Amino acid sequence: MTREIAIIGTVGIPAKYGGFETLTEYLTKHLGGFLELTVFCSSKSYSQKLQTYNNASLIYVPLDANGGQSILYDIVSMFIALRFADTFLILGVSGCIVLPFIRLISKKKIVVNIDGLEWKRAKWSRWAKWFLKYSEKLAVKYSDQVITDNKAIQDYVTEEYGVESTLIEYGGDHVEKVPLSTEIKDAYPLSQNPYAFKVCRIEPENNIHIILEAFSQVDFPLILVGNFGNSEYGKKIVKRFSKVKNIQLCDPIYDQGKLNQLRSNVAFYVHGHSAGGTNPSLVEAMCLGLPVIAFDVRYNRETTANKAMYFSTAGDLIDIIQNEQEKFEGMRVVLKDIALSRYCWRRITKQYEEILIS
Repeated sequence: MTREIAIIGTVGIPAKYGGFETLTEYLTKHLGGFLELTVFCSSKSYSQKLQTYNNASLIYVPLDANGGQSILYDIVSMFIALRFADTFLILGVSGCIVLPFIRLISKKKIVVNIDGLEWKRAKWSRWAKWFLKYSEKLAVKYSDQVITDNKAIQDYVTEEYGVESTLIEYGGDHVEKVPLSTEIKDAYPLSQNPYAFKVCRIEPENNIHIILEAFSQVDFPLILVGNFGNSEYGKKIVKRFSKVKNIQLCDPIYDQGKLNQLRSNVAFYVHGHSAGGTNPSLVEAMCLGLPVIAFDVRYNRETTANKAMYFSTAGDLIDIIQNEQEKFEGMRVVLKDIALSRYCWRRITKQYEEILIS
């Protein structure tokens, strides 16, 4: 009998938001032909509501998948899934507060990818951090299988909870290297000469302020894409750095073609994330063969196998930009080789398949 699997915790597919959505896109693409997959989607994020996609069924929940409603969104999805699914694949921990109750009323197989220690993020209030940490604890305790996407997080789960998790990283080989069009060069004038690039959510733990402080003191162009208008932190960044001549601050880009053009032609990629696990944008940069300067935390060192360059301060980053660029060409080859051996979607989805059908 075919096992019916519910994928819970994402905005939905077709993917247009973030890492878990892209993961779900490729899980359904590679496994939807022979596994019974159902993906829960936020009806608020899709004006066109497909019934199926990549051979997976779609169910829409009338709540936001992010922000304050995300907890209820995940919980509602779980209770709907109780009606038909044999296995839950839960991406993220915010709704896992109900897992003890789910365990009381059903024997469903529960697999949880706990993501990247969300409770550590600076943007959360003390209460939100407590809630996310408690949800993480319940996720680990009440799931049949815990998935972690970075060796540092795998070690944390073992040390914190005494549980062995399965390490499954993140795919990045969906990105393409494409030449810059005239349209892009006109819209992003700094791209007409060698430039650095970064794309991320504009949050303190992504260390945007350190990166921009460094670039404001060197004569090298930086194009930085993010949601600056969504927080006071982002608005302060714009106020302070928007008039620096070698820095272009850009609103989010949802067109994958435009994004691929901008990031596949850079002199180097700057990665400032200090929280989370294996970050999608870093993996994608490696798959494109980009030299990487990453914030110096264990997550990033694990992802890049200690083969990138690392900074902790604006001074560190300035020193690399001014004195270390001759090492970038060799880094391109090394990081791409690592990426092609570890961050391919067929390999990643095969690992998920083995857990879901076991």
